[in-house]
Amino acid sequence: MMRNQLIRGNKWYYEDLNSSNKEVILLIHGHPFDHSMWKYQYEALENFRLILPDLRGYGKSDYEFDKIYIEEQALDLAIFLDELNIEKVHLIGLSMGGQIAVEFTMLFKDRVKSMVLCDTNPVNENSTSYQNRLKLAEKITSIGMKEYTEQSIHEYLHPKTPEQNKEVFQHLYQMMENTQTKGAVASHKGRAERRNNEPFLSKITVPTLVIVGDEDFFTPVAEMKNIADKIPNAVFEIIENAGHMPNMEQPKIFNEALIKFYNKL
Repeated sequence: MMRNQLIRGNKWYYEDLNSSNKEVILLIHGHPFDHSMWKYQYEALENFRLILPDLRGYGKSDYEFDKIYIEEQALDLAIFLDELNIEKVHLIGLSMGGQIAVEFTMLFKDRVKSMVLCDTNPVNENSTSYQNRLKLAEKITSIGMKEYTEQSIHEYLHPKTPEQNKEVFQHLYQMMENTQTKGAVASHKGRAERRNNEPFLSKITVPTLVIVGDEDFFTPVAEMKNIADKIPNAVFEIIENAGHMPNMEQPKIFNEALIKFYNKL
């Protein structure tokens, strides 16, 4: 059963699993998903307390916003952790969630024990990508999330996933379709204006694992390798037969990489 918490006047919904465990992992979902994208990791991470919010604009949380900034998502997470009396966490973030994780680490470095960045890039938009993101926001406003899901879901997955893992395809479809159009649009508008955190990568001091699917359409392997190379002592893992959602498409391999990383901390 999901719980809820009021954060800066807005209602957040979240899961709090294995609450008796001392070590805490905050799992930050991507766009346009919700916390359930991480259900494939629950069993593998059973020795940790898992905090799984639906971010502002997503899932069951409030979504009536004009813009949702990466920076305010990070701030909200810090306040959220304060409300739960949690001081320090391990972070896992995928795509937009990874951008938020880097921002959180930049703002609240003393609260982060380790970080896992999956299929994500903390670089800001250039003039072309800025306009493209705003155009995408306009498109989603026009056609709605159901039609957007129909048109774009295959970009998130390895070409073989829809046929070889229909359950994952249907789960992804459901998360995307159920994302509120206004929340998705507000998030795109805010992300278009995010700051460039690439210079910060070389200053990250916590243990970091960088993961990418070998057929990621949005953040290709070479791009992710470049990010890993900028983070001191980062571990880099490529998940074969996966696209932008390796934790869902290849959970066994993905989870093994996580456990190997955490066992060395």
